Amino acid sequence: MIPLLTLLGCAGERPTTLGERNGQLGLCPDSPNCVSSAETRESHSISPLSASLSEVRQAVSTMAGAQIISEQGNYLYAEFTTRLMGYVDDMEFLAAPGAGLVHVRSASRLGKSDLGVNRKRVEAIRLAVQEQRTR
Repeated sequence: MIPLLTLLGCAGERPTTLGERNGQLGLCPDSPNCVSSAETRESHSISPLSASLSEVRQAVSTMAGAQIISEQGNYLYAEFTTRLMGYVDDMEFLAAPGAGLVHVRSASRLGKSDLGVNRKRVEAIRLAVQEQRTR
């Protein structure tokens, strides 16, 4: 029973600040467990994906621990849960169809550092989209 309670404690509450605001995704907090294509701070900045939202959805749906929670118009929200401890990361995508880009924000719900997991996950999605195109 204690391990189950420990795992439930690692999930945290779903943030109320998710979603598109004024045509873009939110910025990151000061903690180093978040990346966003809307950020200007080098420590949190990541390039948007050269992709369609459909390509991103397909890539996300094949990733371990991923669950697509909602999709509305040009916005997609997914949660990623780690196998071992059950930590949850929130990942948002906002398509800019005219530009052929999908903006992204990925953040850990709990803790300070993520050891670069969110950045690595975005780059894995970027690679998966590229691989989809070459098939």
